Amino acid sequence: MITWRGVDTNRLEQVRVNVHGSRIKAYGRIIAAATDEHDAFSASYELVTNDAGVTKRLSIHLVQVGGETQIGISRDEENKWLIHSGGDTVRGDFDGAQDVDLALSPMFNALPIRRLGLTSTTGVVDVPVVYVYLPTGVVEAATLQYSSTSDGIAVVSPVAQSTLSVDDNGFVIDYPGLATRV
Repeated sequence: MITWRGVDTNRLEQVRVNVHGSRIKAYGRIIAAATDEHDAFSASYELVTNDAGVTKRLSIHLVQVGGETQIGISRDEENKWLIHSGGDTVRGDFDGAQDVDLALSPMFNALPIRRLGLTSTTGVVDVPVVYVYLPTGVVEAATLQYSSTSDGIAVVSPVAQSTLSVDDNGFVIDYPGLATRV
């Protein structure tokens, strides 16, 4: 079990992570109080990767004051992403993404960090992802940029730029500006 507390906000994320080699199964929940930027929400998720650490499936149950939304993100047999949300289905390659990223979640940074060995990689690595914005539930292609520094792993995402500290397993300890592990 890993728990993160939001920085300068009333938000928690808790996840139960099962790791087997590069494979990850994760069951988590983000609970956020209302802020100036968004209403209160909760997002429960279930994540499964394959043996290489590539995302196979992400299911999200998003609860807001205005209702509930189910989002399903999975790969088909041709390695295309299938995004199911609100009765609509979108199929695409999302710029070759192998990872998903859930906004406001330090958990999802572990996917490319672990899969690509970013704690020991030098240089800048562009990582295309299927990006899920919270609390809107909008799903888009995005590119995150990672680089290993003497202070940790620098990351630039669609919503933040920071230098992460991670544990020996590649899971975030501190994401300045976003959350810290408790």
